[in-house]
Amino acid sequence: MSEKSGIVILGIFAADTAYKAKRLPHMAETLMGSGFTLGPGGKGSNQAVAAAKAGGKVTFISRVGNDPFGEMALAAYAAAGVKANVMKMDGVSSGAAFIFVDEVTGDNAIIVAPGAAGLIGVEDVDANRAEIESAAIFMTQLEQPLEAAMHGLSMAKRAGATTIFNPAPARAIPDSIYGLCDFIVPNEVEAAELVGHAIESDEQVRAAGRALVERGAKAAIITLGARGAFYCTEGQSEFVPALSAGSVIDTTGAGDAFLGGFATAISEGRAPIDAVRFGSATAAIAVTRPGTAPAMPSRAEIDAFLH
Repeated sequence: MSEKSGIVILGIFAADTAYKAKRLPHMAETLMGSGFTLGPGGKGSNQAVAAAKAGGKVTFISRVGNDPFGEMALAAYAAAGVKANVMKMDGVSSGAAFIFVDEVTGDNAIIVAPGAAGLIGVEDVDANRAEIESAAIFMTQLEQPLEAAMHGLSMAKRAGATTIFNPAPARAIPDSIYGLCDFIVPNEVEAAELVGHAIESDEQVRAAGRALVERGAKAAIITLGARGAFYCTEGQSEFVPALSAGSVIDTTGAGDAFLGGFATAISEGRAPIDAVRFGSATAAIAVTRPGTAPAMPSRAEIDAFLH
């Protein structure tokens, strides 16, 4: 069998329409905003661009509509060097996201309509079997249907790929999925949803990490925003502090930047804690810039920042 290489990511593309304002409007209220950006987004799509720009060899599996947003997606993959195994569909729109960005803090709130990507199914995974089975890494999330994510994780695991599962957005998942995960990577909100308790103190973070590993994941990484990340396996647990690359402008896509960088580092054979640091550096740079995919740093930028 040939040496495994590269990263295959299953996920959705959504055009990010991001609005900056002081706050969200109330029903029937119109607010003046202070800025607008339009760019490529969707968790899986952002992760694919982040991983490719960080130096990974990336294939992205998804669906888009035959519309201007779909064209934007394919142009973004061409620019970042992502191999796009993306089905174009007639009569259904590409995914789109409404993103509110607080103009003071940079924090965000998001509504996603997956469009064509909501139709991703096990058949999309089966159509890419050869790529998944030869990949070093398979990564997916929960913006596309759960069955497709589980089928991809299961196929990759059987083939001996390292599996990374980002259980986002937060929702109930079957216990059987944990055993398919070499790394389960929720943020603090998603982790709290999975374990059923708040994640505020360090002890609560530790308890959550242990719970995810006890359910069958080989390792859990809980991303904690400005507090960094927590890495946990059966024999090891460690807080990895956040890095700062300058003033924070927009935290949208920070988790995707982390995951893209992390997946690239793991695909290069780095130790998991080193890969967490590499992911943290990727995210640290991304949040100093507006947008999601366009904010992802190059490998040269990440290396320079870490050295």
